[in-house]
Amino acid sequence: MLNEALLFLLDILLQPFAAILLLRFHLQWLRAPLRNPIGEFIMVLTDFLVLRARRFIPAVRGLDSATLLLALLVEMLYLAGVLWAQGYPFHGFPLPGLLVLALVKLLKISLYLLMAAVFAQAILSWVSPYAPIAPLLTTVTQRFLQPLRRIVPLLGSVDLSPLLLFIICQLIVIVPIGALERIATGIL
Repeated sequence: MLNEALLFLLDILLQPFAAILLLRFHLQWLRAPLRNPIGEFIMVLTDFLVLRARRFIPAVRGLDSATLLLALLVEMLYLAGVLWAQGYPFHGFPLPGLLVLALVKLLKISLYLLMAAVFAQAILSWVSPYAPIAPLLTTVTQRFLQPLRRIVPLLGSVDLSPLLLFIICQLIVIVPIGALERIATGIL
């Protein structure tokens, strides 16, 4: 029962925090406008850790490597906690396996964040296309939707490229990411 409570706390605290750090990295990488409620929330929630880490971890090629490294560390901490709560026999600390599994999980979370942005943008385009978060969603999804829009024509006035991107992301999560997860789990 205590293990279930620990797993719940890990799932509710560490996993979302890793996703928020990863989202901050992606928003800065895509140069998304952060002057909106979501962007400001992400910055306020993560600044206490990211700003301290930036003192020691420099940006690499214009990318916020401190935020990405923090997301990786939080994900590794989450995975180590989950393994410990599930009774994993730590004969030696499985650092290579945890590192590979955390990288795969971050890739998977990145795809889920992209799918959430596509879904939110599709809903907002029908309900409130000029919402304050619309420019942020457009910046996140535009890079991935633009090539698909060249391939998939409009049907009437309906754009099916978000649906195609959603399907492609889901297939990537199922096939290659699933295989990478199995390989990474085998390294543990």
